[in-house]
Order: sequence, then C-alpha cells, then structure tokens
Amino acid sequence: MDQRTVLRLAAEVPDRDGFPLVDDLHARFAALAAAHPDRVTVTRIGTSRLGEPLHSHRIGSGSHAAVIVGGVHPNEPIGSWTALHLATWLLEDPETAATLDTTWHIVPTIDPDGMRLNEAWFRDPHDRVHYARHFYRPAPDSQVEWTFPNSHGSVYFDRVLPETLAFMRLIDDTRPDLLVSLHNGEMGGVYYYLSEDLPDVIDTLHAVPTALGLPLDTGEPESPYLRELAPAVFAMDGVEAAYDYLVGLGIDPAEHIHGGSSAAWAARHGTLCMVAELPYWSHPDADDQTPTDESYADLLRRSADALAASGAELQAVLDEASPMLTIATPFLEASRAFVPMLAGIADTDRARADREPVDRTATVAERFGCEDLVRCFRLRYGGMLLRALEAETAAGTASAPLRRLRDRLAQQYAAWQADEAAGAEPIPIRTLVGVQFGAVLACASHVSGPHRASRPSLATSLTGGA
Repeated sequence: MDQRTVLRLAAEVPDRDGFPLVDDLHARFAALAAAHPDRVTVTRIGTSRLGEPLHSHRIGSGSHAAVIVGGVHPNEPIGSWTALHLATWLLEDPETAATLDTTWHIVPTIDPDGMRLNEAWFRDPHDRVHYARHFYRPAPDSQVEWTFPNSHGSVYFDRVLPETLAFMRLIDDTRPDLLVSLHNGEMGGVYYYLSEDLPDVIDTLHAVPTALGLPLDTGEPESPYLRELAPAVFAMDGVEAAYDYLVGLGIDPAEHIHGGSSAAWAARHGTLCMVAELPYWSHPDADDQTPTDESYADLLRRSADALAASGAELQAVLDEASPMLTIATPFLEASRAFVPMLAGIADTDRARADREPVDRTATVAERFGCEDLVRCFRLRYGGMLLRALEAETAAGTASAPLRRLRDRLAQQYAAWQADEAAGAEPIPIRTLVGVQFGAVLACASHVSGPHRASRPSLATSLTGGA
C-alpha cells in the first residue's frame, strides 16, 4: 500500500460524535461479527477483574499477523473508534485490505472496567474542564499497559493483572509481526513511538497528520530520556534507558519503574511495535519553536515548583481525609498512587534542571508543554481525589469533617479549572481517528512489504504510567 493510498483512506474516516460507551462499542463489534460470520472469528481471550469477558476479533487470512488493542489506558478512547473503523474497513473494502496480506486480531478495549469509569465525559469530550472532572486513570500497578512482567536491576514486577494476562496470551498465541497499542494524549500535537528506525514508515507517520491538518508535537517530550528517531517520533528503547537515566540523576529507579509494557513483551517475537499519541485539543503554542526569554533550566525549576505546590495541596487533603474514608474505590487507589507521584516528578525535574546548560533557551513549545503538564496533572488527579471523596458523600458515609474537606478541595479545584489554558481548540474526532488509522496502515504496509525479510529481536518498551 503506497503513501497516497494511506492518506486517502485516512481522510475518508467518517464524522464521529463523542466516544462510544463500552456496551455500545461491544454491540457494534458484535453486529459486525453477526453480519459477517464467515469472515469474523470472535475468540474469548480472558476475563476482566470485574468479570467481563474479553474478546479478540480475527479478520482476514493474510500471512502476517497484526494485534490491535484498544483501551490499554481507559481514559484514552480515540482507539475505540480506530479499532471499530479498522474492522469495518477490512470487511467493507476487502480488495484493498488484501494488499496488506495480514490477519488482524482486534481487541476493542482490554480494560472495560476502567473505561466505564470515564464514560461520564465520553458524550461530551470537547470541554477539558468537564473531561478532567470526570476523569479516571488507574494507578500504575493497575494499568494493563504497565503490568507486564519486568526484571531489571533493582526493579522486579510480577503482579500481572487478569487483563494483562489475556493480552500476553494473545501476543504469544499470534506471534504478531505488528503490535499497535492504541493510546492518546491530551493537548498539543501528534507524536509517535516506534520500535525500529524505519524511514519509510516515519515518512508516512509525518505525512498523515500534515495531510489532515494536525501539527507534530515538537515541544517537551513525554519523558526526558527519550531518543528521537525523527521529529515527534521516539524510539522504544526499553526500561533500561529509563533506569540508567534515573540512576544518573541519583534517583532510585524502583520508585518510578514497575511493570513492563506490551511492546517489551512482544519483543521476544521480533514484533514491530507502534504507538500513535494524539491530542484532544490543539494549541498554537504546542509546536512554536520561537525562543523565549527564559532558560530551559529555569523553566524546569519553575514548573517543578508549581507541580510540587499542587501536589502538596492534594496530599494534605488526602492525608487529612484518609482516616475518615471507608470505601475502597478505584479513585482512592489511584489518588494514593498519583498524588505522591507529583512530588517525585518535581524532584526529578529539579535534578535534571541542574544538569542543563545555563545558556540553553526554552522554546515557546517547551514552555507550553511544561506549564500545561502542571495544569493537566492537577486537573486529572484533583478530579479523581474529588471523586473518591464524593463516593463517601453519595453513599451517606461521609462525616461532617469529611464533607467540609470535600468542599475545600472543590473550591481549590474550581480555581485550577479557571486557570485552564486559553486558546485551546478541540480537534474533530474523525481527524484523530484518521491519524491513528493511517499510522496503523503505514506500519502494516511496511510489515507486509518485500523489504522486511526478517524480524529482529529487540528489547523494546515504552516507559510511563502517569
């Protein structure tokens, strides 16, 4: 499949209104399977922690295998539409799909339990304040993407979740040539992770968002140790890179690194792995390379101080509330993981600021990225802590002091909401799905091409969890 075809198909993604709820998503896939019983094979691959069946949908009979998994982070539903659009296209345009010579294994969402806790904002995803107020992201040790077995240096992790086990089995059963874990970000531009440096793929990864009118994210990278293969395309260098970076800063890696990723697990099969990270909102500063009048080191310190201050406010509320909390909600579990993490991120940023050249000037994009990370994290994790306190008030178990504490946090949260970035614009969902769909096709085209004679074994891994 040539680049022109990829761009055409990416541009043909239909309009979408909001994101599908879990039951709706499953019903749409069930309808596809019922309409094409001879072309869709549904296989149960596992069971969620709350007892929901997890299914993979096999479409096609090509000589290459591709695994496409949505909902690996349940607050990232762009992949729900991407998975559904991919499955629909495979069934409606079999001649073009056959040029990829691929058997597709598509999982609509691997964490339906977590995704249901985000459904309150799925119908209206364009308002960032509304989104954050109803946000849920599991604690790192409860994230499917980050609970694969991991052992490196002082880090050891084997608390594999049932959903992760299902994901592992699917990878090992199919030994895929291609694995796409469907993620997305929040604000800014498009960026990618790729397990191999592939100029032909990267060229198309750049071309797709350009053709659809989205900028590449050229500001502050998600992690400071990432190796850039090309603008906005980062290598999956594995947990070793994160580990060595933290050791170099004098920070205990075991405090920040836990489980491994799906890409690391798939590396044993020589799988090409790709992640397309897409924002819900764009901002003109996100790709502005104009120098500012602030040094990069000072920007890091200033942002670290702001993040630490927000974290301290949330930690004070959490500490005061903890003796009065009686309901072990997922929101509370996540709050107890993420709120202390804010202070840890601030400490890391201060440590790396001390190693930055004093004459390096921050760009507008870097400044926006650092400042927006503070806004993002305090809205995300302040919202989740509020949901934990509200679970007690809704159940009638909140004492008078706990209700007052909830009101105090709500007042602070309202001030953070008022400080939301001006100038942010929601991106049409069809554009976001088009970029992700185009990126999948670009990688599948490479895998099925004659130039990919063998699959190297790479120790690859994304790093993260926040």
